[in-house]
Amino acid sequence: MSSALIQAQSAAFKKARPDIRPGFTVRVHEKIQEGEKERVQIFEGLVISLHKGHGPADSTMTVRRIVSGVGVEKIFPINSPNVEKIEVKKVAKVRRAKLFFLRGRHGKSARMNERFTTAGEFAIPGEDVPAETVETVESAE
Repeated sequence: MSSALIQAQSAAFKKARPDIRPGFTVRVHEKIQEGEKERVQIFEGLVISLHKGHGPADSTMTVRRIVSGVGVEKIFPINSPNVEKIEVKKVAKVRRAKLFFLRGRHGKSARMNERFTTAGEFAIPGEDVPAETVETVESAE
């Protein structure tokens, strides 16, 4: 198949997600199948890389977190049906596209300059934002 045809077909699978960049601390709500039961598991960590892929629906992100002193990385397909939603919690100031250098850092040297965000700042178009969060954003400005 031609590249244009693949891109046109994969555009139908693209979901509304917030604009995610390396340096963002995100909470990924992922569906987990355990036997016959299905539940949502949250994985919170720092986005260390994005891979755009060949088509619009083919992008992935690598999220890293520290669990009991051990670094755990997970690669999430952004438009997967198993990923229910992605929440952006913090934004760090970064100057590079891939943050793989954090793998070798421990303790204070692994910290990044961060700023906290509001709920409405990374709202997805077409999704309802609670009214009290919009009012606090407007009053803060």
